[in-house]
Amino acid sequence: MIVEVPSTWMGRMKAQAMRAGDRLAPMAGQARQVASSRLEDARHWAAPRLEEAAHRVEEEFAPRVSEMLTRAAKRVDPTPARTRRWPVAVLMTGIALGAMGYMFYRRNAQQWTDQMKDSAADASRWVSEKADRAADQASSVADEASKK
Repeated sequence: MIVEVPSTWMGRMKAQAMRAGDRLAPMAGQARQVASSRLEDARHWAAPRLEEAAHRVEEEFAPRVSEMLTRAAKRVDPTPARTRRWPVAVLMTGIALGAMGYMFYRRNAQQWTDQMKDSAADASRWVSEKADRAADQASSVADEASKK
């Protein structure tokens, strides 16, 4: 085995670095494998937590920020806010129509009740008159039969 000794300082440093590299190469390979497995473990651990954080931001933080920005935009907007009066008008019209419908219902119900009372009275009067006529006819037939 022939060992060459470099003559310059730079050559000696290069040779020493080569020998250190040869000695550290197996440890570097092991370190790479360990780091790779630990990095994969860290990714497996971090993925669900990042997803949960994303959902929390989406569900809790983003709506608050959106609401805050909307309020700020309304305060900054130079155009006056238009009031919408038609929903109130529709509501009042509906209430008025409902009240009128209720009044008509009550009036018609009262008229119907009065009419039913009148027609019931008429029907009972008609039945009693018919019964009286039938009783008169029966008594006249009985009188004729007794006379014969």
